[in-house]
Amino acid sequence: MPETPAPIIETQVDDPNLWLEAVEGDDALAWVRAQNARSLAGLQADPRYAGFEAAALDALNSKERIPYGAVRDGMVYNFWQDDVNVRGLWRRTSLDSYATAKPDWETVVDFDTLAADEGKNWVYKGANCLRQVGKPARHCLVSLSDGGKDAVVNREFDLVTKAFVADGFVTTEAKQGVAWVDADTLLIASDWGEETVTASGYPFIVKRWHRGTPLEAAEEVILGTRMQVGVWPMVMELDNGRILQGAVKSETFFTHSYWWLPDGEAEPVRWPIPLKSSPNGIYKGQFLVSLEEDWAPDGQAGSFKSGDLVAFGVDVFLETRTLPTVSLVFHPDATQAVNGVAIAKGAALLSINDNVVGRVMRLEPLADGWTHVPIDLPGTGQAGIAFADEHEEAVFLNYEGFLTPDSLLSYDIKTGDVASLKSLPGKFDASGLKVEQFFATSKDGTQVPYFIVHKADMVLDGSTPTLLYGYGGFQVSMNPSYSPVTGRLWLEQGGAYVLANIRGGGEFGPAWHQAGLKLNRQRVYDDFIAVGEDLIARKITSSEHLGIMGGSNGGLLMGVMLNQRPDLWNAVVVQVPLLDMLRYHFLLAGASWVDEYGSPDVPEERAFLETFSPYQNFDASRPYPEPFFVTSTKDDRVHPGHARKMAKLFEDAGLPFLYYENVDGGHSAAANQTERAKRTALEFTYLTERLFPEGRE
Repeated sequence: MPETPAPIIETQVDDPNLWLEAVEGDDALAWVRAQNARSLAGLQADPRYAGFEAAALDALNSKERIPYGAVRDGMVYNFWQDDVNVRGLWRRTSLDSYATAKPDWETVVDFDTLAADEGKNWVYKGANCLRQVGKPARHCLVSLSDGGKDAVVNREFDLVTKAFVADGFVTTEAKQGVAWVDADTLLIASDWGEETVTASGYPFIVKRWHRGTPLEAAEEVILGTRMQVGVWPMVMELDNGRILQGAVKSETFFTHSYWWLPDGEAEPVRWPIPLKSSPNGIYKGQFLVSLEEDWAPDGQAGSFKSGDLVAFGVDVFLETRTLPTVSLVFHPDATQAVNGVAIAKGAALLSINDNVVGRVMRLEPLADGWTHVPIDLPGTGQAGIAFADEHEEAVFLNYEGFLTPDSLLSYDIKTGDVASLKSLPGKFDASGLKVEQFFATSKDGTQVPYFIVHKADMVLDGSTPTLLYGYGGFQVSMNPSYSPVTGRLWLEQGGAYVLANIRGGGEFGPAWHQAGLKLNRQRVYDDFIAVGEDLIARKITSSEHLGIMGGSNGGLLMGVMLNQRPDLWNAVVVQVPLLDMLRYHFLLAGASWVDEYGSPDVPEERAFLETFSPYQNFDASRPYPEPFFVTSTKDDRVHPGHARKMAKLFEDAGLPFLYYENVDGGHSAAANQTERAKRTALEFTYLTERLFPEGRE
């Protein structure tokens, strides 16, 4: 694929608000603090705020939460945060104990204590543990972030001694990727110094690092380019335990080439799969691949469709280095989409969307094809794979719905039995509530589904306060899920909640996503508008009582909705948004998203971006609803300058707006439960003030 063209536009010299892009600049932070003080003073003075915050904190810190975890050698590892353990505990218990109502947890790392001892604002970002056939898990890399950023430090940890390893593997802070080869060897991609990260801020050089040697002595094994999104290390394990070293080059956000690094050879070998496809693991010698484009393998009679799951014999490829015969594993119908495959010790599981509801199947290769048998579940809710690992027989499934609290189910690989392992009581009063699915007709005639949760006796007179949530991008599916916070702070108050399954998402496979890419992006916005209009046409709500919310790409959606249909909504929550679409590719990870939005450096794409970019389409003369911008100083993925600059336009125009920027929290705008409770309480106080009939008290 050709590299991204050199920029033809270096900056916007006529933008008076560029100073707000200085993330921690004195003037920018002074403006942020002033806006925070003003907005928080008003929202926190509302008598409902304190109750909302307490209810949210109670739900988020409740001990009655399912401790989801990963199984290693018969032990379940879980990360847990509550009112006492604000930064959280990494802890473990045996499988037998885990199955009881009150597991006997053993603390592995106390991150509050670690942060205090080291004087750091550590946020736990996960653990990468080495798994080897016949050997217990011991070596882990614990990822620690300063304040919730994507950039992390990796430090080696010993699961036996429960301590960080003296003179073990330790990386410098960077956006990085690591993969274990064996107990003494890592593959690592990182920031190696000047000109060693891509325009998106991600690494493109992978090195092999041996224990006992300095990081700077690591040997380069594969090289990308600065014009790619990034290059990441990866390893794959064969059925016999052999580890295949490799890497993935992300040429764009949606195109990837996968490479094998054969032992003793200098040149990498590319896996013969399409650029728009994803490996899903190896099961019984079959290399499973999900397709995101049509594929007619060279020299073979068969062809496959975008969205299919296919497979081929891995041993044949490793021996011949040519593509073996490819077989179809699963072909989704028009209402289905493959979510992913999980490999357990003795089973392969397929997760799909079926009319926007999750289902799980078991896969098995036969001489004449593959079987895919649905796993029987105790109801009709949303199901997904919570845990499966090729080294473990334990398989956990998650089961929930808008009104159905989380359940954790165990799946017995040998018998196929499904049993309830843990279930939760209701965390909000769902009595009298019901869930329905409707379809709105978009501008081009496409039927767009959406879910609505509401009072069963809702009067169809347009008076119901309604919150409409949307995302619409990056092939991310919006599925039914149980939210105690939304339940308590919105549904219990009499509001209706709507989840829109607009194009750009992955609810109906790659085609549903690709229908909204680049110059077709207006379809995403038309879909969302159509859902809003449909809610009003059904007399569920009216513009006066309709509010919308979205974050990240969904924050861009909110910004577009402010400009394109300010008359349709009375409240707009704009979370960690992209808003300046003519400069987004210069800001943090923005350059990695040009395959989704288009590039401002390509004239045709820039011309289209100019038609909807929220920052450039702001019009001070329009009667905007009062928006609420929410972002984070520590977000090193979507730059806080987007929210700052858009809010500044409202300020300069003398238009009402609210603004809250958390100084920590990363891309979620909250690094712990206390911060999450505060943020959501602020948001729902704002929504209540704007949308409920009584308004501001």
